Amino acid sequence: MKTKSVVFDAYGTLFDVNSAAEKCKDKIGNEWENFSNFWRTTQLEYTWLRNIMKRHKDFWKVTEDSLEKSMKVFKIDMTMKKDLLNLYKVLSPYPEVEEVLKNLKNKNFKLAILSNGTPSLLNELVQSNNLDDLFDDIFSVEEVKIYKPDSKVYDLPLKKYKIKSDEVTFLSANTWDVSGGGNYGYNAVWVNRNKAIFDNLDFKSTHEINNLTQLLDIV
Repeated sequence: MKTKSVVFDAYGTLFDVNSAAEKCKDKIGNEWENFSNFWRTTQLEYTWLRNIMKRHKDFWKVTEDSLEKSMKVFKIDMTMKKDLLNLYKVLSPYPEVEEVLKNLKNKNFKLAILSNGTPSLLNELVQSNNLDDLFDDIFSVEEVKIYKPDSKVYDLPLKKYKIKSDEVTFLSANTWDVSGGGNYGYNAVWVNRNKAIFDNLDFKSTHEINNLTQLLDIV
């Protein structure tokens, strides 16, 4: 089926989740990258656990909670918490993002973000990087009050655009998200920026790319 909509995960796919800690690396020290990765892993674990417990809390609060734990584990001064959270609101996009989005826009695809982030967080993130004119929609899990990889989240673009699942090309850097979208029926593409190993979750992506520029050869 021909692609009608290209849908992106936000964190780690369009925007560099390590960029907040990297901007504070002089204060955090040599462990800044390990700290950042721990923060991200804890953040995701909290979303999955909250899904299982049916105790939804929005992504910004989850981000705060996971940051607080991470700072304690790495013994980082809590006075840095505000700075790190403010930087998380304006994470840097990967270098190729704007050019790729403009290319896709010129091909008349419906372009969207499908993310765990809250609407306000995602809007600020997109606007702070001057990308807001390139997206047709920003879909947040807050519409259904449950996190990915629940199928209710992947329903959102289909309901809005009145299209079938195999008319969506979906991109994520997270293998569990690629598997979630792929098992749902999306043409799911893995953005493997860090030479990672794909998880065994009953799905194998037909396309694996190192950066978003390579997407232009697929759609």
